[in-house]
Amino acid sequence: MKVSLIITTYNWKEALEVSLLSAFRQTRLPDEIVVADDGSGPDTRELVKRMHIGAPVPLIHSWQEDLGFRLARSRNRAIARTRGEYIVLVDGDIVLDRHFIEDHLAFCQPGYFIQGTRALLSRSMSAQVLAGKEMVSTFCLNGVENRKNCLRSALLARLFSFTSRSLTGTKTCNFAFFKQDAIAVNGFNEQFIGWGREDSEFTVRLLNSGIRRRNMKFYGLAYHLYHPMNDRTRLGDNDRILQRAVREKMKWCEKGISWHLEGSAPEGR
Repeated sequence: MKVSLIITTYNWKEALEVSLLSAFRQTRLPDEIVVADDGSGPDTRELVKRMHIGAPVPLIHSWQEDLGFRLARSRNRAIARTRGEYIVLVDGDIVLDRHFIEDHLAFCQPGYFIQGTRALLSRSMSAQVLAGKEMVSTFCLNGVENRKNCLRSALLARLFSFTSRSLTGTKTCNFAFFKQDAIAVNGFNEQFIGWGREDSEFTVRLLNSGIRRRNMKFYGLAYHLYHPMNDRTRLGDNDRILQRAVREKMKWCEKGISWHLEGSAPEGR
């Protein structure tokens, strides 16, 4: 089975570089990496172009014009370009443990999507990681929140991972699913503009379509670099879109990935 790793980004090339380098060091490499770029400037394009030269797998830059926070659309465009049957999603401020892809594939199962965890790095530790361009050993060190999420154990993963229908803790910074399942619900809902809730609404439609959630613990470790909180001025509008999906038990969204599978959408859409 081919697996495609999608890394989202917006104007933080330093973090993206560290994230990409951690993807290049995997014990089981993804079959391709797609950078889902929500309108970064030319310096990000130059970084991806430079890293493409030494990349161990195909590295694809999926860019769209900067017309505000349009993460749902950026992800749909990236998913549409993948060739793998299985998609692993992370953010461009996530540094991957070297077993990350291997662990996700160990938990991969038809009829399920995977919700992974993350460890939150402090400002000072994040600066250290960005300067060294690789993750340092973190367990039992200061500067890490949710320290248990730094522990990788096959035994604990079997004991503490579980299935659920809850939306609690939905975070697509460490998330995986079969591509055909995403297409069946029309991918991410592009009505979402601005930060928040597009991942939860996508999860709602997967659950309503019969795809079950599997929470992966102590496997697929991911380290989240510190950054200031995103602008949340659109959160109220996005909450209403999510609530409608829950209330109406929606399985499909009108503005989704089908547009990109059929052809290129106009940038102003």
